[in-house]
Formats: sequence, structure tokens, C-alpha cells
Amino acid sequence: MGNITTVSEGSKKSDIQLKKFKLFNFLVPSLASLALFFVTLLFIGSFFYLNDSETGIKTSTTNLARWSNIEITNGSSSSVRPSVRGNGRVGFLEEGGGECDIFDGNWVWDENYPLYKSQDCPFVDEGFRCSEHGRPNNFYTKWRCQPKDCNLPRFDAGTMLEKLIRNKRVVFAGDSIARNHWESLLCVLSVAVSNKSSIYEVNGNPITKHKGHLVFKFDDFNCIIEYFRSPFLVVQGRPPPRSPPRVRFSLRVDQMSWASRLWRDADIVILSSGHWWTYHKTLRAGGYFQEGNKLKMNMSIKTAYQRSIETMVNWVNTQLDANKTRVFFRTYSPSHFRLTTTLLLSLSFYSLENLIYKLSLVMEVLSQRPNKVDVLSVTNMTTRRKDGHPSIYNVRQENEPLHHQDCSHWCLPGVPDSWNELLYALLLKRELSKP
Repeated sequence: MGNITTVSEGSKKSDIQLKKFKLFNFLVPSLASLALFFVTLLFIGSFFYLNDSETGIKTSTTNLARWSNIEITNGSSSSVRPSVRGNGRVGFLEEGGGECDIFDGNWVWDENYPLYKSQDCPFVDEGFRCSEHGRPNNFYTKWRCQPKDCNLPRFDAGTMLEKLIRNKRVVFAGDSIARNHWESLLCVLSVAVSNKSSIYEVNGNPITKHKGHLVFKFDDFNCIIEYFRSPFLVVQGRPPPRSPPRVRFSLRVDQMSWASRLWRDADIVILSSGHWWTYHKTLRAGGYFQEGNKLKMNMSIKTAYQRSIETMVNWVNTQLDANKTRVFFRTYSPSHFRLTTTLLLSLSFYSLENLIYKLSLVMEVLSQRPNKVDVLSVTNMTTRRKDGHPSIYNVRQENEPLHHQDCSHWCLPGVPDSWNELLYALLLKRELSKP
């Protein structure tokens, strides 16, 4: 949410989106401005000190709001949110709400949040259970996204299960951030199910320490919600014969993942890709790019990422039945780095560079060709939630330093719940528009 405004109703508005996206250009600093920026961050960071006292938490959330362009309101949020709450905003589901860009807005403090507690949800990885790993406050769970020009419907797990996904199959495919998103949906939906044993992994696989394909069924609603690990969305495999010794694997940027054949008959598909398209995850690790049978040793990571997005769009257009399957592409979720010994998390320039080119390339590809992809544009809203990462409150892996930080994934409950609120609003809008 914020200055990047992206709508999900096709490519006709993409030119406007790209123009607005250029507002980010001011963030690419010179060396002098870099130094000034870090000095400013250190000064502002002194106001963010968090402690366990009630006063300390309230002060910290106020400063966070000022820093991140976040609103603090009393934020009453009933199960049926009024269409207009004295703020001049129309309901997104009402007549006139269809023109609202639900990705353009602010974060609003709401005492009715979170939608669930991690202790009550058995479907959360240990690494995302921040409150259970010593995080001394829960203010990061109290924000909800508020579009500037309309009100979102209050998330209703029962309505989503009964009206939107009963007898349907939902697929998430991507990297571990997609898994973060998927687990969030399991949790927000499980609130409506009193018998948690009726929600289970159909193959008996544990949700933790499992890196492949997971299939959860909501038995009472005959609903399947799956996660496929596919960090690049395209084929990752052996390089062609007689490749240079430094090539350990190839990424076939012109061919969707082998697992994509299992996604085709789903009713809802949520795709995402971005965090693994880095130097460290590709070239440094011996991964080079391939088209057809030819290895492209000189292809840049940016070009390869663009080709992968083009391949994804072509796959959606040619392999899926738009009358059955609705496809969303969730945009890049930025990482942040830890600046001080407190929980102050700030956007790194490395992450910022990734954010700019990855979002711009996605929007450029979608604007250049007709497509059946809806966009969950979470990049800008997520950029301003540097408080929502596990940081040091996660599961430390073997041989990791004592204070290892996770500033890529998100605490649950937390930011990914808002992505699912946006998903819910879009699905409900489509359902209510049916004749």
C-alpha cells in the first residue's frame, strides 16, 4: 500500500502503474546521499527503542507510524465493516467501489487484530512463531491495511470457506515467502473450524522440516489448499552436456517448472517469484541460464528474471482455462536488515535495488501483452512493514550465529495476513459480480 498503485483487473492500467512506479527513482542514491541517508537513519532510529513496558510499546508504535506513513486510529473493525465509517470512503464491494485501488493506502492500528494467535494455529512453521520465541511485544500484529479511497470487507473465514473455496482447490507456488503466505491462509481460515483435526495434510507429512509439496484439506468444506516449493517458477535442473565446469545447474527460463502440470486444474493459483533471483542464489552458486538446449553464459540475472516472468504469463495464457482457474501473481516482498541492537529494521539498498527492478520488470511484462494474470501488488505496502520480520526471534539453525536475524520472512500472525485480506476482497468482489 502506498505510492505504487497497481490494480488487478488486467493490463489496461499498466502504463499508469509504470509511470507511478517511476516515483521510486529518487531512492537510487549517490554516494553522498547514501552517507546522509545512513546518518539520518541513525538519528531517527534513536526514537524507535522498544521495551516491554506499555509506555515503551505505545511510543515505539507511534514513532514507527510517523516513519512509515502509517495511521494510528481507534480502528474498530467489526465482523461486518461499515461501507462508510465517517471517513468518506465507499465500501470496496459496493457500487462505485470497483474503481478503488486497494493496494494504495496506509497501515492503520486496530485493536481487533490479529485475526488469530500463533498458539492457536498448528499450521505455522517454528521460524514464524515470533511471540513464542521471545519477542517481547505484539504491536506488529495490530496493523491492518486501509486503502485510501475505500474500505475493505472484514475478513470472514467462514464466508471464504463456504462461499469462495468450498469444493475447490487452491495452489500456492513459489519460494519460502510463498510458504509464509500459504501458512497464513491456513491459519486465518482455521479460525472458522472448531475441530482442528478436520484440517490435515493428506499425505501425513509434517508441516515443519518439510521442503517439498504439502497438501492440506479442510474436510468439512472439501477444500484443498496446497503449497509447491518452486523458488524460480521455471525448471531448475542439470546443465546441458559439455557445459563449463563452473556450471552446477541451469535455470531454463523458457520452461515452467515440471510441477506446473499439477497446478493446471486448480481453481485458484497464487504464484510468486523473486527472492531467489539474486547473484548468491544463481551465478555464485553455479547456476546459469538456459534457453532451449543452449546455455546463455552471458545472460544477466535481470534478463533471466524477465524471461521467467514472460514464460509464466505465456503458460497462464496457453495452458490454463480462464473460465475455471483464476491466477494471481504476488509481487516481490522486500527484505530488510537490522540496523541497531533494537528491533529497528530498515530497507537495505541491496533489497531496494531488487525491489525496483523486480517490480518494474513484472509490470513491464504484464503491460506488453494481453494476459489473464491478476496482480496482488504487496510490494509497497510490505516495504513499510520493517517491524514484521522474525529478526532474532526465530529458530536458530545449526552453525548459525547466536544472534542470526531473519529479515526476509514474516512473523505469523502478521503481514501475510493482510495479503490474504486483499485476496479475500478480490475473490469476494468477483463472486458478488456474478449474474
